[in-house]
Amino acid sequence: MPVEKTIPTPSAMADSPAPSEEVAIEVSDLHKAFRIPTHRIDSFKERVVRPFSSREYRELRALDGVSFEVRKGEFFGIVGRNGSGKSTLLKLLASIYKADAGKIRMAGRLAPFIELGVGFNLELTARENVILNGVMMGLTPRETRQRLDAVLDFAELRDFVDLKLKNYSSGMMVRLAFSTMMEADADILLIDEVLAVGDAAFQQKCADAFREMKGQRKTIVLVTHEMGTVEEYCHRAMLIDGGRISQIGDPSEIGRHYLRLNFESGVDAGRETVTEITDGVNLVDIWLESEKGERIASVEHGERIRLRAELEVVREMPGVSVGFTIGNADGINIVQLGAGVPGSGKTHIVRAGQRIQVTAEMENPLAPGRYFVHCAVERNPGSTTAMLVHSALDFVVFGTPSQGVVSLEHEISADVEEER
Repeated sequence: MPVEKTIPTPSAMADSPAPSEEVAIEVSDLHKAFRIPTHRIDSFKERVVRPFSSREYRELRALDGVSFEVRKGEFFGIVGRNGSGKSTLLKLLASIYKADAGKIRMAGRLAPFIELGVGFNLELTARENVILNGVMMGLTPRETRQRLDAVLDFAELRDFVDLKLKNYSSGMMVRLAFSTMMEADADILLIDEVLAVGDAAFQQKCADAFREMKGQRKTIVLVTHEMGTVEEYCHRAMLIDGGRISQIGDPSEIGRHYLRLNFESGVDAGRETVTEITDGVNLVDIWLESEKGERIASVEHGERIRLRAELEVVREMPGVSVGFTIGNADGINIVQLGAGVPGSGKTHIVRAGQRIQVTAEMENPLAPGRYFVHCAVERNPGSTTAMLVHSALDFVVFGTPSQGVVSLEHEISADVEEER
């Protein structure tokens, strides 16, 4: 029988119609806040001296009016930065937390897997833990025993079935937990970051199992930071930011917005700018710019890179040429860009106090990762170095991971020569 869970709300939602046959999960105007004490009491003396300190707290709003639906048979991804509220949402769906307001409706049997291995008893054997967890998931002891062989075969732990879990390695533990999860006889599965478990061979088995569950039209809600997983498995995805829904839609589009959100503010890479040579020219400023003219610290793979710099000439010189070198975090130089300042040369003098504005644009073939820009200035003629600044700027390229350091547009073909 379908299971329905309703959470009271101050609004007049109680009269709203029941979800349609095609809706497995309906969430309406969900709110959840946590009270965080502003002063921690660690001793009896502090409690006597400050008896009312425990009443002082600040409120953290984890979810603020979240509403969405998940259709039956849908693989639905939830993504967001740490602290965005996605795990809180999953625990509300699993009835681990109680919402402050809002409504949750479920149509089907629910199996939550918030963390692998939760509920395992280290003093019990694998056999006993599988049976115990099966009962906790709603199976009868007989049904659980019937599925024990399938769990052990999937986890490849048949030889260790009567060994206590306290003697298991961490890898054996997660394999057993994942295999137990796979045998859950549920219509709706709530999963929090458990796809990448075990060694490479076992991860492939997990991937095959999830494709099979997707083919069986199980309703799955997956919380993850791995955008490749979202794009591969999910029919739709939802981005949460600051306890509110930022966007729901195509997994690839959601993945791009999530990565952009992560890198929209710069992160200190820990590498210092090193000025090796400054002889007549100073670097005033250097930055990465968006198409809108805004300063940015990251750029998506495939999006054009616009590099801007401002130089100041402090001593008169006969002409100037400027160059940039872009290298990766391993110190490998990948791209070099350079040009002479218009009008500079034997017959043109760049005077002291003049400033030079430099703009460099290029297609972005760089693989996701962190990159550093080195800036150099040479005098014309003679090509003697007037300025050299290592790691003048660093930025991040984000997007779908790829092999190699660059990804170039190309065409390739192969033909089989006919037998003569």
